Amino acid sequence: MQLNFSVKTLLLLLSFSFIVSCTQSDTPLEQHEHAIEGTFAAEISLNGDYSIISTISHGIRLWDNRNHQLLYNWRHSNIKDNDVFIVRISANNRFALSSSTHEFAIWDIKTGHSLGFYKVSESPIRDIQISANGRYILYGQVNGKVVHLDLKTGHRLEMPIHTEKINSIDMSANGLYALTGGNDHRAFLWNTKTAQIIQEFDFENRISSVRLEPSGRYAFIADTQKSAQIWDLKTGKLHSTLIYSARQSIFSSVRFIDNGKYLLTGNSTKMLRLWDVDTGLLIQQWMISARKGTRPKTAVVYSATLWDANKIASESSAGLLEIWPMN
Repeated sequence: MQLNFSVKTLLLLLSFSFIVSCTQSDTPLEQHEHAIEGTFAAEISLNGDYSIISTISHGIRLWDNRNHQLLYNWRHSNIKDNDVFIVRISANNRFALSSSTHEFAIWDIKTGHSLGFYKVSESPIRDIQISANGRYILYGQVNGKVVHLDLKTGHRLEMPIHTEKINSIDMSANGLYALTGGNDHRAFLWNTKTAQIIQEFDFENRISSVRLEPSGRYAFIADTQKSAQIWDLKTGKLHSTLIYSARQSIFSSVRFIDNGKYLLTGNSTKMLRLWDVDTGLLIQQWMISARKGTRPKTAVVYSATLWDANKIASESSAGLLEIWPMN
């Protein structure tokens, strides 16, 4: 009995030691201001070329990150700037999306033109995604419904699969698969053409975050406490669990990078972390910058991605694009 206890204790100590000893950087290699007073939402494109941000005082902005150039300044015509709380960039960098609780807009990244404004008159939007070709929209609502729209044909699929509020959704780049999670402690992977549920995931607490790996191999699902899991969608089995010492962690951003080898997560206390997908171990972490003169001196990590194969780029509520060294 004593030997078993010692072995378990040793394993726990080794795991905790790894978490504590992982490298951390608080000094970015580059820093570029994208909003003077901060942002309500932001997303970096998967390849890092663009950032879309919902600013506090200058509407919605699209930045060319490679040339550090502001490309467009967009506004929803009938709502306040601070009502836009979700922004997205399609996987092929062709389309952008901005959303309030009852309205979303689609934008052409090449021309800057608006491609349409759409009203959602029923329950408020909680999360929303756009397909690579801009044809499909998926959004989850407070009433637990998930809606898949084909903007070309006008076909609407409404999935009342959740019994409580939706918290997070994701959609494959081709618009064919959806991953949704809500307050009912459940997440679902389902086919948007047939409405068939492919896999159900049951948790002990409310689901706070879901994300699909771009190639469709993995799904990340986390609840509001300490369960953050990576599932292999080809086998339907649990692949790994993130290992961290905090009692709970609510993720403000999640993204698979480097062909599914790593997972990037951000939170509301300036922490950006890189995880090994196969083991769930923390590899590296960065403390993003807060705006000077703000109280308290904190910031939310809204989005992050791989930058030039060996760096990480982040966007935050501080209105800053930052580039970080990657070991």
